[in-house]
Amino acid sequence: MMVRELMPDGTLVSLPGTLGSGAKASIALKVVVGGPFNAGKSQFIRTVSDKAPLFTEARVTDGFRAIKKRTTVAMDFGVVRLSDRVSLYLFGTPGQSRFDFMWEILGKEMDGYVLLADSSRPEDLAQMREILRTFDSRYRVPFVVVANKQDSPRAMRPEEVRRQLGLGPAAAVLPCVATDRESVKRVLATLSRSILSSTA
Repeated sequence: MMVRELMPDGTLVSLPGTLGSGAKASIALKVVVGGPFNAGKSQFIRTVSDKAPLFTEARVTDGFRAIKKRTTVAMDFGVVRLSDRVSLYLFGTPGQSRFDFMWEILGKEMDGYVLLADSSRPEDLAQMREILRTFDSRYRVPFVVVANKQDSPRAMRPEEVRRQLGLGPAAAVLPCVATDRESVKRVLATLSRSILSSTA
């Protein structure tokens, strides 16, 4: 598996995990953030990004406009430094199926991915299962599933989300509130540890 090291001049260089330059180097990991429409992907990136995130949004013009007014049409992008050594470059995918061609584009050379489910909307889990199957069939990298919106009184607990998605006990299904920076960072810390242990 490849990891990207952040060089002193600011460039990213891809190297096998065993060839990293050691403690003096900064490791930069590419992480894709996916999930169904309105699961909280843009908010997840907005909350945690150390720099002003980039969003490519347009007005919702189909039947989903009753749920939200704007949606991602290409990608969201943010950067977060988790430690002195590890930075994550976050690429958010569109949630509507008509933009799913972006999943393959953004998934190239990623080190891991986060799939967000709106735990307050069990009716969205069928789409989440399809997204999970698509990612699992294309990418052999570490991932976590996030039971987002745990602050909602209608939220399902992570174990119920796990059961409905048909995931085994080895899969990481984590609680999250995407508006809470520490909650988002805990999710990303779990994923980064999984990525780095797989490249050791």
